Amino acid sequence: MTNHIRIAIIDYGMGNLSSVSNAFGRMGYMASITQNPDDLHRYSHIVLPGVGAFGDGMKNLGSSGWLEILEEEVVEKRKPFLGICLGMQLLATMGTEYGLHKGLNWIPGTVNRIVSNDSQIRVPHVGWNDVQILKKDGLYKNLEDSQVFYFVHSYVFEVENKSNVISGLTCHGIEFVASLEKDNIYATQFHPEKSQKIGLKVLDNFVKSTFKTNA
Repeated sequence: MTNHIRIAIIDYGMGNLSSVSNAFGRMGYMASITQNPDDLHRYSHIVLPGVGAFGDGMKNLGSSGWLEILEEEVVEKRKPFLGICLGMQLLATMGTEYGLHKGLNWIPGTVNRIVSNDSQIRVPHVGWNDVQILKKDGLYKNLEDSQVFYFVHSYVFEVENKSNVISGLTCHGIEFVASLEKDNIYATQFHPEKSQKIGLKVLDNFVKSTFKTNA
């Protein structure tokens, strides 16, 4: 199976690319970091990682020529896509970090800062936290109902239609979306590449759960 899988990791200047590439490599998958939007035609799977501000992320995607090709490859051709951290947030309609910024609008919703009335809750949210798993046929196949993953973020994705696309929830002062699954689009607020064996299992499930539809 792995001979037919080629994973593109998009380099749009928003960090943590090598750790994602190395994580896929540890499982025997070929994952390449690319700065060239035209390269996506040659890959079976697309990964958008990222750390940083929402507005900067969208600006970088636009200025580097990624927006049109992502729409073509992911929305029109329905190639398997995984967004990680900022890469998940950019799927939203709008982000509110340092002003209002339009997102990809693949999953309707807004990205807002974590706000809690508990003075003990620190923002940014950094460290390990439990994820309550709601769907077990995609990213979390063959995992228990609750798992621990590594988070680094200050903003969360508030999804409009919560019943259809949320596959995992976490609580840090507030309950928020930890992961999304909609057709060929998958996303995690946590960093699977930094979440040890369970994180690698999530990445492996992403590839395996999407391979048949993309073969």
